[in-house]
Amino acid sequence: MTTTEIEITAELVRDLLQDQHPDLADRPVKLGARGWDNQLWRLGDDLAVRLPWATQAADALLRKEHAWLPALAPHLPLPVPVPQRLGEPSERFPRPWIVTTWVPGSPADQAPATRAAEAADTLAAFLTALHRPAPDGAPAGRGRGGPLADHAEGVAEGLASATEMGLIPDPDAVRAVWEDAVAAPEWTGPALWLHGDLHPANILTEDASFCGVIDFGDLCAGDPACDLAAPWILLPDGAADRFHAAYQPAPDAATLRRARGWAVMRALGGILIGEAGVRGRPGGKATWGPPGQAALRRLTATGRR
Repeated sequence: MTTTEIEITAELVRDLLQDQHPDLADRPVKLGARGWDNQLWRLGDDLAVRLPWATQAADALLRKEHAWLPALAPHLPLPVPVPQRLGEPSERFPRPWIVTTWVPGSPADQAPATRAAEAADTLAAFLTALHRPAPDGAPAGRGRGGPLADHAEGVAEGLASATEMGLIPDPDAVRAVWEDAVAAPEWTGPALWLHGDLHPANILTEDASFCGVIDFGDLCAGDPACDLAAPWILLPDGAADRFHAAYQPAPDAATLRRARGWAVMRALGGILIGEAGVRGRPGGKATWGPPGQAALRRLTATGRR
């Protein structure tokens, strides 16, 4: 992770708005969150400003959201941060930024969904609505939605690192799930719209169920198995089967096998980022570890189910 050399403050946000969107400049501004790629600043009660502050890739991701998400959002059954305005690079801030709608709720890594049936049905309805054929020219993923084999080296390294730190009780069982997923037939259907980054910090909860989905920076077209990893990571124990029964069209066996591989990869990433947070390292998020551990436990306990 690299950070921008310019400190992002409420004053800077107000100045940028005054320069490019002055009709919004009088709204109250306060810090909402610092994510992996962007900082999120509340803008009044119903809007937010997102500014890239870390990875250089964040610039292109914001522009992608601004270009594609407004057309998708009306078809989705959960609130999402719909882009309203685009801010262009300037002398004051040399990177693009966007104004979106504000989505209320608590990140699921901090407030997990515990109403299993309702959460499973809500997640299935959201992905059923999102997973429709993408048009020509839709963005490709940054390693999301393509062949799992492309990630084999990274998964092997992640599993080895987590095992060495004593974080994986049964690495052979995890490896077996991954290898079965890689061996599954590849997706041969049309490239479908994907969120691409459905981890617990990117889905919001209220009253113990899901109430919103955020951070569409990895929005792309590809294999739906990438997103269908979500139930093992986001839902309580025993709820994945209900999700798979509710999601339409029902995923075939090969897609579920690939989805389990995506879930292993995401769980390992969460475990390592979580451990970095426990140890106080830059970029670490302690709340990411427990969902990753729970996902691996579910995946290794269920075989191919």
